[in-house]
Amino acid sequence: MSRQIVLDTETTGLSAENGDRIIELGCVELFARKLTGNDLHIYFNPERESHEDALKVHGLTTDFLRDKPKFATLGNDIVEYLRGAELIIHNAAFDVGFLNKELEMAGLPPLRSFVGEVTDTLAMAKLVYPGKRNSLDALCDRFGVDRSNRTFHGAKLDAQLLADVYINLTRGQDALLIDVASNEPEQGTTVVAIDLTQFELPVIMAAEHELTAHEAVLAQLDKSSNGKTLFRQNA
Repeated sequence: MSRQIVLDTETTGLSAENGDRIIELGCVELFARKLTGNDLHIYFNPERESHEDALKVHGLTTDFLRDKPKFATLGNDIVEYLRGAELIIHNAAFDVGFLNKELEMAGLPPLRSFVGEVTDTLAMAKLVYPGKRNSLDALCDRFGVDRSNRTFHGAKLDAQLLADVYINLTRGQDALLIDVASNEPEQGTTVVAIDLTQFELPVIMAAEHELTAHEAVLAQLDKSSNGKTLFRQNA
């Protein structure tokens, strides 16, 4: 089983290359798709002010962050915590860019040299729900994930929400992990033959509103692909 870390950051602004810094790191650990409680949550002193728009999002003031550790101070601990794990991040390019910049400034190697892989849940959601809103808030609403206590964006809270969203996005994947290498039953297994002819299986037809909803989804998929969906072309 692979170890997964659901990760989120808050930053002073939008551009690591132009000097913006990470001010909060939130990580939630999953093992075998279950929360382990081995989480990581750190506030950092970025040694600069947050942009006004960013401050409205995360609410982390300069006064609050002034006595917090600098990223470089805890850089090695962060590397060891993340080492070998699959990272699950929403809009991964943003967080990865900031983390790599902080690691570089601390004299540490980039993420790709010590983590397993990076899974972008935004890219996943766009494949599953093309043409829909796929922000973290939108996905929480879609999956019924409670975000009622989310006044500001916070890295730890957002990582917790994203963990729930990720499980919903990938629900059923474990059921696909079937060993088809052998049809032989395991030793000691009792195989019971069931005569299916004794059952009369009901045929449940789709209701009119269900057919209409299905057609609407197909039309949206067709629109998102600019009319290139094969099921329309071959219909």
